[in-house]
Amino acid sequence: MRLIVPVAVLLLAAVSLAAPAARAQSVMVQQPWARATAPHAVTAAVYVTLTAGMVDRLIGGRTPVAARVQVHETVEDGGVMRMVEAVGGLPLSSGRKVALAPGGYHLMLVGMHHQLMPGESFPLTLHFAYEPPVTITVLVGAAGASIPPVSIMHMP
Repeated sequence: MRLIVPVAVLLLAAVSLAAPAARAQSVMVQQPWARATAPHAVTAAVYVTLTAGMVDRLIGGRTPVAARVQVHETVEDGGVMRMVEAVGGLPLSSGRKVALAPGGYHLMLVGMHHQLMPGESFPLTLHFAYEPPVTITVLVGAAGASIPPVSIMHMP
């Protein structure tokens, strides 16, 4: 019996060392915001800054204010700027900030259920390739704004 207990302890230790490490949630989300929309707009964009603790990919999301949430980027096509879905999502490098901002990558809300008004907020759940979903609150700024609303400029 004396030999069985130490051997069992050693076997358990070896198995735990060989098992892959669990991934802790490691995506930091800062300054989520959107622009106010026109009364019958069918799309809207959400901007946010993400910092991943591990390599990952932002692949979309879910919100009650729209039918779908897609990762989009703004690209030039024959001198015309267009928004296109980022196939495969947006790569996130470990420790690097990635800003989703006007004129670049953004989250496209497709099939809007209602108009977004300045000062209101709504929940948005971000989906990643590896990390568990993260639910955030998006603050709506003025239509045509190019920076986050002042009330979130100093939030972490």
